[in-house]
Amino acid sequence: MKFVAVSSCPTGIAHTYMAAEALEQAGRAAGHEVVVETQGAAGSTPLDPAVIAAADGVIYAADLEVRDKERFAGKPFVDVGVKKAVHDAPGVLAAAIAAVEAGVPAATSAAVHTPSPATKVDRNASVGTRVRQWLMTGVSYMIPFVAAGGILIALGFMLAGIAWDGGNGAVEVTKIPVTDLVSNFDPTSLQQWSAVLFQTGALAFGFLVPVLSGFIAYAIADRPGLVPGFVGGAASVAVGAGFLGGLVTGFVAGGLAWWISRWNVPKGVRGVMPVVVTPLLSSLLVGIITLVVIGRPIAAAMDHLSDWLNGLSGNNLVLLGALLGAMMGFDLGGPVNKVAYTFAVTGLATEGLTADANQYKIMAAVMAAGMVAPLAMALATTVRKSLFTHAERENGKAAWLLGASFISEGAIPFAAADPWRVIVSSVVGSSVAGAVSMAFGAGLRAPHGGIWVLPLISNFWGFLVAVLVGMVISCAIVIALKSARPSAVVQAEQAADAQLAAAVATAA
Repeated sequence: MKFVAVSSCPTGIAHTYMAAEALEQAGRAAGHEVVVETQGAAGSTPLDPAVIAAADGVIYAADLEVRDKERFAGKPFVDVGVKKAVHDAPGVLAAAIAAVEAGVPAATSAAVHTPSPATKVDRNASVGTRVRQWLMTGVSYMIPFVAAGGILIALGFMLAGIAWDGGNGAVEVTKIPVTDLVSNFDPTSLQQWSAVLFQTGALAFGFLVPVLSGFIAYAIADRPGLVPGFVGGAASVAVGAGFLGGLVTGFVAGGLAWWISRWNVPKGVRGVMPVVVTPLLSSLLVGIITLVVIGRPIAAAMDHLSDWLNGLSGNNLVLLGALLGAMMGFDLGGPVNKVAYTFAVTGLATEGLTADANQYKIMAAVMAAGMVAPLAMALATTVRKSLFTHAERENGKAAWLLGASFISEGAIPFAAADPWRVIVSSVVGSSVAGAVSMAFGAGLRAPHGGIWVLPLISNFWGFLVAVLVGMVISCAIVIALKSARPSAVVQAEQAADAQLAAAVATAA
């Protein structure tokens, strides 16, 4: 059979492409053809209409709304989450085959829809699940702003250290106002170039809280939630409520916009509800609530959190690194992992940080820990190939690059095949990496990048030692656990290989 598929995940990075590869491999193994369109952060190349026309069925492996879904109208389909395709691609393919054989129809409407920001919230899910989906929608749209802004700021500081030779460039670069760059820019001045990088990154960072708040509200109320969500986020920044304020205003704005947009109003008013009434009333209410009621208490909580983090030292920092590291290794890109990562990246947005602020150390510890699991699995498949299947060995080759790039999801294929042994080893190794990074005092201003941002890491040798120690420990644990009780799948594959070798030898 021939299938077309679309894969997408909230962040549009790892799971999107891992699901595509898993579906293609499952298709080849089963003798079917699967062509996947990845709707990820890097954009997408639409499937050839001829390929769609020739397909027997469609697979939607998506956690977001599939773009241009009308292209597949009339074809049998299955619709699963992206993680299902990563963890059980053969099962997804089997379901698609069953759908084709049963003639399950896809949507028959070919109506053109207006493109909108992607999100996929299950309205029938439990309250807890929906809250998580709303929150992850906001975080997924926030991360690119954090990544771009954080790396530009870090590059600005690095260049400033060269430009102010012998001085404190990280402080001096922040003193150059934007007006000087506009009116008196000198293209031969390293100091002004460093200021351009810093100011551009600061502008990108300035959108962090409004984008978080706006897209949480959007996930709750669809388009009516965007305006009050952004207004609430901006108000949070204005009163110093920061990240916590953005979280609260996102939910408040989304709830208000959802409620107002469902008012039963006279027919003559309905036309202006989405463009005037809903954004006006919801923004007004969110502004009052944020500026007058909840803003200062949340800002006080943020101040206490910042003071607490800056006051940590010694063993307390090491313990915090171990805890955040364990969270990063627990579910490899899942909710627990994202909580630890979001805690770290939002700390970078704290105003008035010194060059050795604990927030930078937290970011370094989180990134070191997040690199451990895929690198450990890659190392394990290299030093003890017999403990892994052929497919896992191939995944191990890709895991080197994924781990080095701080993409924890590179270890998911291993965790899906052997959950408890991989997760136990990942949690221990990642926890050690986070603790060691804190002990060495490594700091990081950039929120992503892995080894590609090593020049932006203070004490990067300590950072590398932390990653290597965590990787070796995690690798040793998973090898020990697998050696004690080899996987039944591996044993079956080895037996089949032995039978094939014997048959070849007999024939020869």
